[in-house]
Amino acid sequence: MRLVLVPLLIAITLLPVAAQRKLENRNDPQRLEWFRDQGFGLFIHWTDDGLLGGVISHSLAGASEDYIQRYEQMLPGLFNPRKFHPQDWAALAKLAGIRYVVFTAKHHNGFCMFETKTTDYGVMNTPFRRDLTKEILAAFQEQGIAPGLYFSPDDFHWLHQNGKTIQRGVADIYPANNPGLMALDKAQVRELMTQYGPVDVIFFDGEAEGLRDVAWEVNPKTVVTRGAIETPEQYIPGVPLQGAWEANLTMGNEWPYKPTNDNYKSGTELISTLIETRAKGGNLLLNIGPKPDGEMPIQQEDRLREIGMWMFVNGEAIHEVRPWVVTNENDYWFTKKKDEDTLYVFVKEPERWKLGEWKDIVLRSVESSAETKVTVLSQNDLVLEYQPGVVPKTTWKQSSDGFHIRAMRAQRLYTDRKWPNPVVLKITGVKPAMTPPKVETTSVRYDAVKKLVAAEGSLLELGKAASVGVGFQYKVTTGMDTQERSGTWVDAGEFVAKSGAGSFSRTFALKPGFYDVRAVCKHPLMMVYGAEQKLQVK
Repeated sequence: MRLVLVPLLIAITLLPVAAQRKLENRNDPQRLEWFRDQGFGLFIHWTDDGLLGGVISHSLAGASEDYIQRYEQMLPGLFNPRKFHPQDWAALAKLAGIRYVVFTAKHHNGFCMFETKTTDYGVMNTPFRRDLTKEILAAFQEQGIAPGLYFSPDDFHWLHQNGKTIQRGVADIYPANNPGLMALDKAQVRELMTQYGPVDVIFFDGEAEGLRDVAWEVNPKTVVTRGAIETPEQYIPGVPLQGAWEANLTMGNEWPYKPTNDNYKSGTELISTLIETRAKGGNLLLNIGPKPDGEMPIQQEDRLREIGMWMFVNGEAIHEVRPWVVTNENDYWFTKKKDEDTLYVFVKEPERWKLGEWKDIVLRSVESSAETKVTVLSQNDLVLEYQPGVVPKTTWKQSSDGFHIRAMRAQRLYTDRKWPNPVVLKITGVKPAMTPPKVETTSVRYDAVKKLVAAEGSLLELGKAASVGVGFQYKVTTGMDTQERSGTWVDAGEFVAKSGAGSFSRTFALKPGFYDVRAVCKHPLMMVYGAEQKLQVK
């Protein structure tokens, strides 16, 4: 079992219908390792309804007939992004440390952003009349960024043409239950996999049964993400997932361009999410949504440039890394270089590290050796600008209470010397010094007679602590989207102290609805969680 060590930035889980999604992972193991090495990808959501500045495709679910007619007839005729220049996007992505791109070749609305022989409903029948997918993938490949595609097996245009009610998440509209749709999807996937050279990554946003096989048939080295591995959306899992996985995240609230009423995350928040994703062994697929005229929104460009500066300094701590024995010790997060004894420490303290400030850090999961060295990434430890009397030399020592580091931030990145983002320490020649605390969620059930939730957990390891707190948390998932939703974890009563391994339990009342419940261990250095279990309270 893999364990998470801090509270989530965004806590979300999937409803039972999504949990039933069939994952068939026949990805080449070596290619999955390649995928894990990349670490950071760029998602691009764009289709003809970006002209409206609202939700992508989903406005068709529940729409009136006249709305659908306007949508399908008017929007393609207005789509003409005269300022489209994907070379600019690709150059910025390269600077930001992006290693692969995933473009929405076809979203749920069925509008094809590529040249296809299967339908007239696509970009080639707009005033623009160019294969956007081809141009985007070519621009990113010129920068050495691996090409990837998003494809929706659901097709609202096909449903409407065939007299079916537009909907998502119901079996009646799945390709497996509609031979005509399955034939259309297979033909389109085959076009996408053969028209643009080898496609490294493909993301099936819906039931991928029958379609991922086409992708693997054309190119056995293609990595199928959604449909074959876990792809949590808009959140970072509480429990790190086994093997390769990928979180996909928006910069604001919306996937496509949203000109009004959006709430953008700061560059610091996005960098923090990237760090936590990599510390937990996953990839981050960060989304942008181009404007209708083809330009990248300035808010998104600004954030990518902030990430770009941070990655220019610290990128080696993000690429080709795997999790350390623990994901973090309080505000210190870790990644480990693949197949090496090199550890990276991300200093994520709320009070950011000031230029010229000495900082003393103690790490209890790290044990040094005779070969150990410690540096601050991208600085030489020799010079603090304009202060020749200061030598910012990093020092360290091993003591009984942990590995002690004394370091100074001595590289100026902003003129005002106020750098808000995490500084990274590089430590070579080290090994783990502790077994992390471990807790598991044994069972969660609802007693309809007593009208109480009965939760059981097991504390397996204390992580060198004399005592830890144990308890449970729950989160409401009632009425939320099966893929994308937010929520907050709530403590199910007080935590109790436990000084030895063993089981623990609690009963508590919840209102009728759907929930996730997990066991929790509060260690002096970190929080660890058991796997989430789904629960329906009637």
